[in-house]
Amino acid sequence: MTESVDREANRALRARFDEVYGQYQRLRSGLDELQVKLAELRVTERSDDGQVTATVGARGELISVEVEPSVFHDRDAGALSRKITTTVHRASAAAVTATRNLVAGYLPDGSPSVDFLSTNDFDALLGRANAVLQRGE
Repeated sequence: MTESVDREANRALRARFDEVYGQYQRLRSGLDELQVKLAELRVTERSDDGQVTATVGARGELISVEVEPSVFHDRDAGALSRKITTTVHRASAAAVTATRNLVAGYLPDGSPSVDFLSTNDFDALLGRANAVLQRGE
């Protein structure tokens, strides 16, 4: 009886291992493609009035800002500064979402790594590891 239980447990463990290893293989094979897509990712946002355009990369890093000549008719440096800042922030937020969606396609469902990209919550990212360490496993 014990031998039968051991075989069933081994089969279940082997099936789980095969599943996890398959996920790893898919992740690994897609890593090069993901790196290229992230390097090429560009998100562009325009101000509400269309006078300012900001383009950012996958991490929200500013790549370019374009300002329409008509913006200088107002001669209000403070308003222009706020408009640029708001537009860059919107582009960065959109880049976080685009990056998260792109990366999600390469990670297992429910991966805390995907949520971390938008929340920057290390506790959530490391939650399982912390729980294992606290239990002493």
